[in-house]
Amino acid sequence: MGTLISCDWAVTAALDEPRHLWAVRVSDGLIADSGPADELTRRYPDDLFCDGSGCVLLPGFVNAHVHLYGVLAHGVPAPAAPVSDFWGFLADYWWPLVENALDPSMIRAAAAWVTAQLAAGGTTSFFDILEAPNALPDALFVQQEAVAPSGLRAVLSFEATERMGADNGQAGLDENVRFIEACRVRQDSRDSRDSHDRHTSHDSRVSGAMSIHTTFTCGEDFIRRAFALAESSDVFCHAHVNEGVHEGQWCSERHGMRPLEFYDSLGVASPRFQASQCVQLSPREVDIIADTGIKVSHMPLSNCEVGAGIAPLLDLLERGVTVGLGSDGYLNDMFAVMRGAFLVHRAAALNPTAITAAEVLHLATEGAARTLGMERVGRLETGWHADLQLVDLEGPAGLPTPVEDHNLLDQLLLWRSASDVRKVMVGGDWIVEDGEVIGADLGQLRAHCREQAARLWA
Repeated sequence: MGTLISCDWAVTAALDEPRHLWAVRVSDGLIADSGPADELTRRYPDDLFCDGSGCVLLPGFVNAHVHLYGVLAHGVPAPAAPVSDFWGFLADYWWPLVENALDPSMIRAAAAWVTAQLAAGGTTSFFDILEAPNALPDALFVQQEAVAPSGLRAVLSFEATERMGADNGQAGLDENVRFIEACRVRQDSRDSRDSHDRHTSHDSRVSGAMSIHTTFTCGEDFIRRAFALAESSDVFCHAHVNEGVHEGQWCSERHGMRPLEFYDSLGVASPRFQASQCVQLSPREVDIIADTGIKVSHMPLSNCEVGAGIAPLLDLLERGVTVGLGSDGYLNDMFAVMRGAFLVHRAAALNPTAITAAEVLHLATEGAARTLGMERVGRLETGWHADLQLVDLEGPAGLPTPVEDHNLLDQLLLWRSASDVRKVMVGGDWIVEDGEVIGADLGQLRAHCREQAARLWA
């Protein structure tokens, strides 16, 4: 027996034409079949039936870059001295008042709340970067305990940095390696059991990756060591790159070249490199990204929030670069993130057709999955993981104009939000029903998060 999900509209892949009165069949955690709803209903009369009338069926969102702990800093009192640039933001505010102050209780509370929030908004996979130098060791293991119950696919990493010394930097690298290995042991254990246990086990959906901060907090040997560990562990290595003008200036003064030129000179520019932000890029750096296969995560809203600038997304896409959208922990509603990308890059290009809604949705689904090395994630096609969402097109706040194939995606991006998500499935398991996160007490999670935020602020 499988599960048959019908809908008014289906977007089986972002860049394909929407399908009207469609259905997909889910079996053993995968998409087993798809086609016109009336045909599939006749073909599988004994399946469990999910009626998605009034909804559009989409692949689940993949958030390519988030900081779960970031929610604790939403509204935090500003430092006494005003922060005038990005370096001041880090050195005088973010490092001492946020990241250095994080402890296990704060990490756990933030992770539990944000993963529930992500799930409720249609996100089914995400990549998180944790920097909490005073919470080592075992910070990732604490986070994993809070993330796994959500049922989401998660790639967790610790952002190793030498800004607090060589020993602390090495501890960050060691944290990633231990976590990657522990996740593999857990997955191997699940794979040795029966398929039902495997597909209903949420903790097996959590994996690890390598992560470092930037060229201005990590030395040459440290960077090489991190990428070597990523290669030996067969995972990608993430780094923040050119989030603002500061890193490019610093690297040019210190090394006589810009950050991506420096990474290229170290021999680590490759498809294993996941570079986030990439806001202030030189033409040569765009060439390096395109020529070496570096993958990029793009955070349009947080880039605006910190005054970093507008990333050259259109140039990267034109060069065939693999790009995924992320929230950066700033605003975790992926509809809002997509809307930001859709509008910002049209405005920057002075062209209302510079990027389409389909292209943006691709960046939030299959494109983001590719930046994380996730296979068969981001489409609703036979053999792909059954990670999906049903989004309400009607209801009390339904769209006031007719939905047709030519306007469906534009209407989704411009006038839908996380609150319109009705059902979410990951790997064949429903994790959101009727807009409610299954098994999560949101009031309790919110209260714990507020309590820990207050501790941080104090």
